[in-house]
Amino acid sequence: MDELQNLTSDPDLWNDAQKAQKLLSEKNKLEADINVIDDLEKNRQDLVELCELAELEENQDMIDEIILQMQELKAKGRRGELEALLSGEVDANNAFLEVHSGSGGTEAQDWAEMLLRMYTRWAEAHQYKVEYVEEAEGDVAGIKSATVKIIGHNAYGWLKSESGVHRLVRISPFDSNARRHTSFASVGVYPDIDDEINIEVNESDCRIDTYRASGAGGQHINKTDSAVRITHIPTGIVVQCQNQRSQFQNREAAWKMLRARLYEIELKKREDAAQGQWDNQGDNGWGYQIRSYVLQPYKMVKDLRTEVETSDTKSVLDGDIDLFLEAALADKVAK
Repeated sequence: MDELQNLTSDPDLWNDAQKAQKLLSEKNKLEADINVIDDLEKNRQDLVELCELAELEENQDMIDEIILQMQELKAKGRRGELEALLSGEVDANNAFLEVHSGSGGTEAQDWAEMLLRMYTRWAEAHQYKVEYVEEAEGDVAGIKSATVKIIGHNAYGWLKSESGVHRLVRISPFDSNARRHTSFASVGVYPDIDDEINIEVNESDCRIDTYRASGAGGQHINKTDSAVRITHIPTGIVVQCQNQRSQFQNREAAWKMLRARLYEIELKKREDAAQGQWDNQGDNGWGYQIRSYVLQPYKMVKDLRTEVETSDTKSVLDGDIDLFLEAALADKVAK
């Protein structure tokens, strides 16, 4: 931090704006990491002093409360310890998160919307900003697909393990006979890459389509062909954006998403060629799920990779997925 302070205080720094931005970004991230440690230590010391006072006064209620706060502090420390392991090339970046409904019709489309809500709730609870990029509504309920951008430090690092198929078992609210249904939805997470990472895309390898945006939006958005879809023919990757007002803005955003997708594929191949997590994710249905959410006949959410499970399904669907994210990160480090 001292070194960065000296570099950023150089009056000639802004002669190279790109270098200045990079240094300031590095300084801000490091400052945030240091503040986490400083806050943990300050809170720990405050609780120790309070505990000594409570013991002198023989105030058992206060001691019990302090013990609970210590446990919460320990959990924060554990999260900080894991977050320090997010040292991948793009772990610190923002993330694009896609949800696609799979096998199960209306049930699956409703399940896809439930998953999207789970991730947006998680992001909001961790002070991440969520921007909607694209959404295709379901035929009866839910969504066929959606893409959101989650903005914040380490967003990609935390969420990258969520790519895969998610399976839901429940009594269908759309079945008049109240039968149990199994539904699938897939999640894809890839990093928002900065301009320093150069990904070359041959435009002749791409098909660009424009169409009228659907769903929520202003009068201009819904009455012109402002939405843009780009198909990368060699890989079959399709990206689309409809949340901007102009076709030009949507086109720029779609190109950025495509470059991010191509970069993410190469990154996955380098990091885990044997697993082939992205390319070999499999069909959006039986046999390829990474996590199972059972609401009937019992309640259980279980990650099939780490074996971590919980019966508190309501909290999980409300965005409390940290136990799964932390287990996935710890498991990867262990391997």
